[in-house]
Amino acid sequence: MKTTKFLSACLLLLPFMSCTQVSDTKDKAVENKVDKLLSKMTLEEKIGQMNQISSFGNIEEMSVLIKKGEIGSILNEIDPVRVNALQRVAVEESRLGIPLLIARDVIHGFKTIFPIPLGQAATFDPSVAEEGARVAAVEASSVGIRWTFAPMIDIARDPRWGRIAEGCGEDTYLTSVMGAAMVKGFQGDSLSSPSSIAACPKHFVGYGAAEGGLDYNSTFIPERRLLNVYLPPFEAAANAGAATFMTSFNDNDGIPATGNGFILKDVLRKEWGFEGIVVTDWASAKEMIPHGFAADDKEAALKAVNAGVDMEMVSYTFVNKLPELVKEGKVKEETINEAVRNILRIKYRLGLFDHPYVDEKKPSVMYADAHLAAAKRAAVESAILLKNDKRVLPLKETVRTVAVVGPLADAPYEQMGTWVFDGDKTHTKTPLAAIKEMYGDKVQVIFEPGLAYSRDHTTSGISKAVAAAARADNFSVCRRGVYPVR
Repeated sequence: MKTTKFLSACLLLLPFMSCTQVSDTKDKAVENKVDKLLSKMTLEEKIGQMNQISSFGNIEEMSVLIKKGEIGSILNEIDPVRVNALQRVAVEESRLGIPLLIARDVIHGFKTIFPIPLGQAATFDPSVAEEGARVAAVEASSVGIRWTFAPMIDIARDPRWGRIAEGCGEDTYLTSVMGAAMVKGFQGDSLSSPSSIAACPKHFVGYGAAEGGLDYNSTFIPERRLLNVYLPPFEAAANAGAATFMTSFNDNDGIPATGNGFILKDVLRKEWGFEGIVVTDWASAKEMIPHGFAADDKEAALKAVNAGVDMEMVSYTFVNKLPELVKEGKVKEETINEAVRNILRIKYRLGLFDHPYVDEKKPSVMYADAHLAAAKRAAVESAILLKNDKRVLPLKETVRTVAVVGPLADAPYEQMGTWVFDGDKTHTKTPLAAIKEMYGDKVQVIFEPGLAYSRDHTTSGISKAVAAAARADNFSVCRRGVYPVR
């Protein structure tokens, strides 16, 4: 009996053992490649891999830096022709041929736009979040983007904080579940798939607890609250296989996250076993200066790298100051080596060394029917009906007049929500257009915006809106808009 149970257990474990064995072999092969490449690199080339720039439009100027090995990643390039041109310089004209990692804030859709993450959280359905991230990855990767700065999984409990819409709200468990689902959606079954993009959970950690709801502000989060409220979503994302993490702007108890060795080394690396890239937020290394934690760029670079940051976004303190700091012995070259290992590892896992270019002639995957259907499902499921007094909805056949009131009822761009850089307003449908399409000639639709825009303080149009509502059998108020589907 005991023998039977033992054999059964072994048989059950075999698939997992086999998978682990293959994975270990694959990882060992990647590590060998990383070490071999690293041994060929100069200090300047290593530090170049730790430098991420925002595209400044001039390919020739960027190409000079790429050719010299001074850039490891570029964000905000979305033209596949330009992406290929820049990759060609990196792969074919630089000394070591290390490909670039192209990044973008793809938050809740690339071209096909899904509800804002807060709206997705309102579905309480992780499959909605995973599917939305998968669609975004398929579309973004088709133009060469292989890294997104999402999901944003900051716990936000102060309504004054301006970035709540980008996250999943106030609940730690819900945010953990939805964040992990987004990571899986972005990264797919394997990072090496051409349609996968590396996820980047942010902002690590406590950004949503900024005092007074003021962005970039200080926080004071006691250790128990940090462990029970703010860290679990990030641990869930790490367990889901997130390839990268982003540090936050805030300090906690006087130590900015970008210079906090406790959260970056002790928690993220040692406790959770994370081996991916840690990147700063936009110039957050430099932001340690106004926090009073660093006196100047040199000290900012020193504290960020020694705390466990691998790549700096746009503020150039690494490129400008790390060579000097290494020479002075204040930063060990092994610290630089470890950071570069983390960067090269992800580039290998993404398959960039084997397939650095995108197919410019491939048929477009933007706004595919399946993508639009998924966005529509998400929009429907994210809608919350708070009240339905007198059972107004659905509209009865006796209704002949409907008043649509509010500036966002006919504002195509605003339908997409916040943190949208690449969506197209022509692919949205406003509430006004949807109501007219749904009811056609059967119902008279009266539209009065009331305000010119959602934050307009001019009240001259409100009386017209009130009058329209009074004339109608039913009315709809559209102050904040709904989510886009075509």
